[in-house]
Amino acid sequence: MAGDAARRLAGTADHRWRVLRRLAERHAGFFTTRQVLRTGCELRVRAALADGSVTRSGVGMLRLAQWRAGPLDEYAMWAAWFDGAAAVSYQSAAELHGIGRLQPRFLHLSVSAGRPPLTPRLVLTRRKLAAPEVESAGPFLVTTPVRTLLDLAETEISQTALDEVVADAVAIHRCDIDEIRRGGRQLAPRAAGRVRRALHGL
Repeated sequence: MAGDAARRLAGTADHRWRVLRRLAERHAGFFTTRQVLRTGCELRVRAALADGSVTRSGVGMLRLAQWRAGPLDEYAMWAAWFDGAAAVSYQSAAELHGIGRLQPRFLHLSVSAGRPPLTPRLVLTRRKLAAPEVESAGPFLVTTPVRTLLDLAETEISQTALDEVVADAVAIHRCDIDEIRRGGRQLAPRAAGRVRRALHGL
């Protein structure tokens, strides 16, 4: 009977580890110490850190070592930090979509829940985006091209920069003029006017 109990306990630990691994695999192998505690995998993760199969990626962040480093790791890591309740947006989304030349110095995220990390690297906007406003980029979400340029119309980027973002989005067929125009009508008057000016002459 003692052996049966031990097997049940081992099975439970294995199940918890599988749950944690599935969470990590959603975000290119990244997971948080909060997720470790929620799944009850503290001992397993401690052993994995010792044998090198898990590595530390920052304060409160870990990663399965089997995942190779990639150019979009930072986006995936912060998606894991917010348990998937975040989307790359504004200037950072424009960069990912290849529209405009904004060259953001910060990583812009729209988040609907979660505690912000202590880092100057992120610019966070608290809001809940509707499903049609985001698209998957694999291990993280990003605002759609049309949502991105509508968001940028509401910021303080120059009209020239916005014109370039809109022109690029249309030129590479990331969105069409009609959907931009429809979206622009939903904005506040100042931003709507900026969108109309960006569309003028296209």
